[in-house]
Amino acid sequence: MSVVEERLAELGLTVPEVVPPVAAYTPAVVDGSRVYVSGQLPMRAGALVATGQVGEGDGLVESALAKDAAQQCALNAIAAIKSVVGDLDRVARIVKVVGFVASDPGFTGQPFVVNGASELFGHAFAEKGIHARSAVGVVALPLGASVEVEVIAHLED
Repeated sequence: MSVVEERLAELGLTVPEVVPPVAAYTPAVVDGSRVYVSGQLPMRAGALVATGQVGEGDGLVESALAKDAAQQCALNAIAAIKSVVGDLDRVARIVKVVGFVASDPGFTGQPFVVNGASELFGHAFAEKGIHARSAVGVVALPLGASVEVEVIAHLED
């Protein structure tokens, strides 16, 4: 078990199986010393954790639930990384995280939501998990997901 997986276990989490692609792409690609992870949805046990737009009010996903969904996206991204590199301890740094949040027009809390992913990377990879990031509000995401996260990681030489 990698150090990364041990840190996840401290949170009661395990690296899941890679989520199968929903279209014509692969979950992750290694190019030199970089791993490019396709956008990961908040899938757990074959179902989305949260669907719909995030915001305040009836029929909208609360930001706390969306933050949990972003954490699930990050966990799925870690699974995608592991699928192409084998040992998660080969990750030298999580370089960039881009979080997309399906947002009600008045919602501006995208940074809080994407913190669910950023905080998980920070815990799992410690100082190697500190990354550059974007948190973007969008109208809709694939399958009606509330959050999607993509990642770029750098591997040890």
